[in-house]
Amino acid sequence: MSLARNAIGTADLVFFVVAAAAPLTVMAGVAPFAIGIGGVVAPLGYLLSGIVVGLFAAGFTAMSAHVRNAGAFYAYIGRGLGKITGLGSAYVAVISYNLIGIGLMAAFGVFASSTVSSVFGLDVPWQVWTLLCVAAVGVLGYLKITLSARVLGVALVLEVLILLVFEGAVLLRGGSGLSLEPFNPAGLFSGGAGGMFVLSIGAFIGFEATAIYAEEARDPRRTVPRATYAAVAFLAVFYTFTVWMIISAYGTDQAVAVANGEGGADMVFTATSRLVGTLAADVMHVLIVTSCFAAALAFHNASTRYFYALGREGVLPRPLARISRNGSPAVAVAVQVALSLAVIVAGMAAGSDPYDVIFLWTNGTGIIGVMALQALAALAVVVFFRKDSRGYGFGRVIAAPFAAFLALGVMIVLVIKNFDLLTAASPAVNTLLILPVPVVFAIGAALAWRIRSRDSARYALLTTIDVEETAHA
Repeated sequence: MSLARNAIGTADLVFFVVAAAAPLTVMAGVAPFAIGIGGVVAPLGYLLSGIVVGLFAAGFTAMSAHVRNAGAFYAYIGRGLGKITGLGSAYVAVISYNLIGIGLMAAFGVFASSTVSSVFGLDVPWQVWTLLCVAAVGVLGYLKITLSARVLGVALVLEVLILLVFEGAVLLRGGSGLSLEPFNPAGLFSGGAGGMFVLSIGAFIGFEATAIYAEEARDPRRTVPRATYAAVAFLAVFYTFTVWMIISAYGTDQAVAVANGEGGADMVFTATSRLVGTLAADVMHVLIVTSCFAAALAFHNASTRYFYALGREGVLPRPLARISRNGSPAVAVAVQVALSLAVIVAGMAAGSDPYDVIFLWTNGTGIIGVMALQALAALAVVVFFRKDSRGYGFGRVIAAPFAAFLALGVMIVLVIKNFDLLTAASPAVNTLLILPVPVVFAIGAALAWRIRSRDSARYALLTTIDVEETAHA
């Protein structure tokens, strides 16, 4: 059996991608941290990250017409840069998506516990909420993919609406005045701006899920590019404007101090309560919980598709490729849930802080992994189209992806140099958090090399299952 075919349309894909980005979680839960690290130029950081992602998407969507595979990065990199690099990248994708999803489940517990306590006066430990999140994500992951799309769609619309209410209040009531200082490029050379990019570029992670679902999409040749462009454009504009409004609510002279002060993590809720009312702030508290859940579900779905794709090719246990009657990767869902429980329960047993450690540490590693995958995929696009552009323009399949490759490389260096700003951990711990990315890449590459030396026929099939080579676009 295969994944459910023709199940997802353009709107569904957009919901998956934008819900994975979790706009409310990113803006209310993470943007204050980005402002505290990067200063008032945080909006520019989100804008530049959006531009880089847009350049990447140009070539990425062109290649999507020629490669359809649930292990998107794996297939793309394998086709462009060779199967050894491709399989190494596949292992990086597996660990990165799983870590991000697991971290979001822990963050869900934090937000749910805080919200239920502040809004309803009930004290329920974060551990309970996180375990409920894992269970609910597993159930929805097992059911039809269209049900997940509906859940994500409702959550997405509500969280965007509450942020629009906040932004409108800042504009209409003035906040502390609008300033163009947040868009001054000179601010990018301040000490913490480099660390800010792990948060700003991380805010877009998940947009490439349009290609992950290509096997389940209706007319993927059209739906994948449309959904990708729509999602990236929306996120770039929405993030940039929202962070600008957050800073404007406090003023450029106060925003950074507020973000770094006591209660800085709640600066969006505080501003909403002041400018709109406590009811709106309470609604925002509730919706950040649903936003975080939607993101956890989206990353769970992406993780299971990678498990499925690699199980199908025999580079992870083949049972991972088993499909349920619903058309979902049932075994992969169970494995992802079990892995999530293992990491989260270990964190609970160790007494780790659910946000500062479980969430930020797992997402720090995961984001570096996905950034590396994006850089390799951008280079793979250039190589794939270098000899035959297949009817596409030079700018789309050569210039744009190569520019994205260079920009992502610079961002990765900045992120690694400033990783301590994200984790607040020692150099030894930071090294251990970054190390899994090159280690699992080496393991995957070594496995591909071993397959090549022992089974040339099997090696030839790697990254080619369910690949569609089309005529010139």
